[in-house]
Amino acid sequence: MNSISRRHFVQTTVSLAIGAAGMVLPRNVTDDWWHRWNLKPDSQAEGLTAYLNHGNLFVRYDNLPLLNYRAHPTLKYPYFMPLNGPVSGLSLTAESALPYPHHRGLWLGCEPLDGGDYWSDNELSSGHIQSTNLQLHDSDEEGVVHFTDQCSWLREGAESPFEDSRTFRVHVPDETSRILDCRFVITARKDIRIDNAKHAFFAIRCAPDIAPTYGGRLLNSEGDEGAEGTYGKPARWCSYFGPRRLRPDVVEGIAVMDHPDNFSGNCPWFTRDYGHLSPQPFEFLKEPFRMSVGETLELQYRIVLHVGTPNQANLDRIYEQWV
Repeated sequence: MNSISRRHFVQTTVSLAIGAAGMVLPRNVTDDWWHRWNLKPDSQAEGLTAYLNHGNLFVRYDNLPLLNYRAHPTLKYPYFMPLNGPVSGLSLTAESALPYPHHRGLWLGCEPLDGGDYWSDNELSSGHIQSTNLQLHDSDEEGVVHFTDQCSWLREGAESPFEDSRTFRVHVPDETSRILDCRFVITARKDIRIDNAKHAFFAIRCAPDIAPTYGGRLLNSEGDEGAEGTYGKPARWCSYFGPRRLRPDVVEGIAVMDHPDNFSGNCPWFTRDYGHLSPQPFEFLKEPFRMSVGETLELQYRIVLHVGTPNQANLDRIYEQWV
C-alpha cells in the first residue's frame, strides 16, 4: 500500500467532510484552508515586521501579534500593551487589572514629581507624558525592529520637569524567547528634587494568571521569591511566570532586566505579588534624589518574554549577553 502524505490525508478528510455536508468547494479554497491551518505566512510577513499608524506601533512575528507601543498624544503616557507569550500568543501584561486598574502594561512615569502626577489614570492636566515624535527606522541588523520616540512631560500651569528620548529594539533570538531592549535618556528642564516616590519610572503590570496572588510565581536572579523575598533588594532581573490560564500546558513568563549602570548600580526593586514591579530606588531613598536643569539620566532595561521557568529560559545567560 502506498504511503499517504499528511497533507494529502488532511485534505482528503476535509474534502470527505465537506462532501458529506453536501458542499462543493473549488480546489483553490481547500488549498487556501490548508495554508491557513498550517500557519505559514506569506513570505513578506515572515519573521519580524512592524507597522506605524497614528501613534500606534505594531510589531508582529510570522504575522502574529507580538507587541504594541501605544503613544497617541491623548494618552496619559505611552505604554506597551500587549506583550505576547511566544507559544500561547496570550499577553504577559495587563491593560487593566484589579487591584489598581490604572496600571498599563509596561510604561515609564512618576508620582509625585514636582507637584504633579505622571503615573495615575487621572486627568491629563495633573501630569501628562506626551509622545511628540514616534518613528520607525530601518535597521542595520537583520531580523530587528528599531523605533524611537521623543516625549514631553507636561502639567497645566506648571513648568515642564522633564523631556525624554526613547530607543527600542525588538528581536527574536529563538522560538522560546522574544526580547525588547529599552533605553531612556531623561533630561531635567528645571532643578528636580524627589524625596520619596513609590510610583516611579520604569514599571510593568503582568497578566493576572502569572502573578503569585493568582497562582503564578515571582523570582529574582538571586533566587529570592515572591514580594516578601524580592522587595527592596537589588537584583539583575525579576520574572513573573506560570501556567497560562487558557493554555495550562504552557508555562510562560516576563522578565525585566536592570542594567548595572542604572542609578549608579544602586537599584533595589519595588515588587508586589498581585503583579506590579519596578526597578527603582525612589521608595528607599535615605536622602533626596536631585537633578539640575540640563542634567540627563540614562536608563536601560531588557524585557524577555520567555517560555518555561527562568532557569529553563536561561535568563542569567541572556542577561550576561546583554550587558
